[in-house]
Amino acid sequence: MSLCPSPTPREFRDDVVRVARDRDPGVTVEQIAKDFGVHPMTLFKWLRQADIDAGAKPGTTSGESAELREARKRIKLLEQENEVLRRAAAYLSQANLPKRLYPLVSELAADGIPVAVTCRVLNIARQPYYRWLAQPVGHAELVSAYRANALVDAHRDDPEFGYRFLVDEARAAGQAMAERTAWRICSDNGWWSAFGKRKRRGKGRKVGPPVHDDLVQRDFTADGPNRLWLADITEHRTGEGKLYLCAIKDVWSRWIVGYSIDSRMKSRLAVTALHNAVARRGPVAGCVLHTDRGSQFRSRKLVRVLNQHHMIGSMGKVGAAGDNAAMESFFGLLQNNVLDRRTWATRQQLRTAIVTWIERTYHRRRRQRSLSRLTPIEYETIMTPPASQAA
Repeated sequence: MSLCPSPTPREFRDDVVRVARDRDPGVTVEQIAKDFGVHPMTLFKWLRQADIDAGAKPGTTSGESAELREARKRIKLLEQENEVLRRAAAYLSQANLPKRLYPLVSELAADGIPVAVTCRVLNIARQPYYRWLAQPVGHAELVSAYRANALVDAHRDDPEFGYRFLVDEARAAGQAMAERTAWRICSDNGWWSAFGKRKRRGKGRKVGPPVHDDLVQRDFTADGPNRLWLADITEHRTGEGKLYLCAIKDVWSRWIVGYSIDSRMKSRLAVTALHNAVARRGPVAGCVLHTDRGSQFRSRKLVRVLNQHHMIGSMGKVGAAGDNAAMESFFGLLQNNVLDRRTWATRQQLRTAIVTWIERTYHRRRRQRSLSRLTPIEYETIMTPPASQAA
């Protein structure tokens, strides 16, 4: 296993460039590269690209490169959509449209056009198609699916609407139904008006149900890398407002394998931290990610990312700090060594201080008794077999 596999997360690259630019007199770029575990030539390339992006040097900016990649994707997508429309011409004039189109979806999928593209172009739902693919779908089921699609589309556009207004929107979209039918569909799926139920805020609000079982049971040990990760979120106030940090720690080496810093505590904070961790560690199938029951860790987006990388989720109990004590200890160190050391005027100042302390001090200079007085980087280097390091 490489200590810094590519591709390097963009958030990490930006932080390293920022630290290199704001370095103290006498501190070389090579020293910054060593502190953050990257090759000096790599850091020089990042600095040059940053200058190009800022307009200080000529060249292709990161945005332009991204636009070129997106343009190629759009061209390929347009070609696929045109093929769908060309092949669908013979089907569109026939009766019983949804059922007639499903065989076409299968034919196009066999020719390499994704089902998602075909369904979007033909404005049909994927879920009923997959049910039809497994076994013939009855007319009543298709009608129900189309009604549900119309209601959820209307609810997504106007979350304030109750089911009576959603019925009107669905009827306008061509899916007529009784109000009672709409109420049943909305009730089964939890599509309520944003004003329908008052949300409880503050410390007294009820914590949502866990989406994973507690697989750790306070046993914070692992016999190898990428077996057990812990994640949590902390916050700290600055002159510009709060700054939030989501960090993920590998229990085996105590290495903070991924983190994300943002001014808002949304689900994307945890999702980005997990993406960054996977990008730096490589294949992590079977790894357990243990968290508390915060809404960020219960979000569908995070669960989707866990499934995407074949990871396993785990959650502690409500109000039981000991269920994630190993992660709380890291945040305690961060609190004493960085957050409470001074008053932070801007979020950027605090962000730079946090990143520098994690990468330079915690990973490479702070020896830990649980690791036989080695740093996390030293422990991984010594304990990881050479064949794995070269992979």
